[in-house]
Amino acid sequence: MRRRRALWFWVFVGPFAAGLALFTYVPLLWSVALSFFDAHNTVTPTHFVGLDNYTAMLSDDAFLDSLRVFLLFTAFIVPATYVLALALALMVNRVRRARAFFRSVFFLPAACSYVVAALIWKMSIFNGVRFGLANTVLGWFGGDPVAWLSTTDPPWYWLVVVTVRLWLQAGFYMILFLAGLQRIDPVLYEAAAVDGARPGWTVLRHITLPQLRATSVAVVLLLVINAFQAFDEFYNLLSDARGYPPYARPPLVYLYYTALGQGQNLGLGSAGAVILALIIAVVTVGQARWFGLGRRDADG
Repeated sequence: MRRRRALWFWVFVGPFAAGLALFTYVPLLWSVALSFFDAHNTVTPTHFVGLDNYTAMLSDDAFLDSLRVFLLFTAFIVPATYVLALALALMVNRVRRARAFFRSVFFLPAACSYVVAALIWKMSIFNGVRFGLANTVLGWFGGDPVAWLSTTDPPWYWLVVVTVRLWLQAGFYMILFLAGLQRIDPVLYEAAAVDGARPGWTVLRHITLPQLRATSVAVVLLLVINAFQAFDEFYNLLSDARGYPPYARPPLVYLYYTALGQGQNLGLGSAGAVILALIIAVVTVGQARWFGLGRRDADG
């Protein structure tokens, strides 16, 4: 019986484990190995350079600027998504009828491709000509058309990038908050009403938010990690036939052009990817420690 169970276990798990190792872990390990070699236009280099690629990346102003772009993007998208997702969850949780409908409607954008959404934002909503939706609305109030994606002073492209990511991911995090809200014991709200607490900010601050602490920590961690991985919306919104502009390059866009651009320096790109992965790991662990994720209560 044990052998039969082990056999069926590997029948079901084996193909997935093999695919995971072949298409995920092997490329990751090979990327780490490439970061120590001079790998111009080849994935089988022979010239070992040690930490030279890492030194070059950490002294590259363009790479450091890409990290600053990430910090700015995170400063916009994390609090905006958190507030919007929590607000949607609170509204849907209070709905008595058609709750499943509203939950599905708000979650539906999460199933949309980032590439498709970016093209819709670029070609239809924030088109740089007077026929775009945003410029049409501005025209109703007497405003002049704005080249949303090519104007750097003020940097209107941030409005386009942040809104498309906000539309795509707010519904997903709403589901997480909604699950957390449904786990809160209604007795707490009844006790607060008996004590004279008014529904609204007081109840939200002293009951709802503390009860959502674990969910909030998980949401913030996922938002920061996803911000590090931003690529599709930036690339599809800002690039054109002339290439990618010199501004608003997040780390993955910069590494894409480093490894697969004209130079095809796979060693340098791999070193940048390793540095980025280490930064993500450090930030994630630091946030988890800061918020006490996984820490046992003192009473336990």
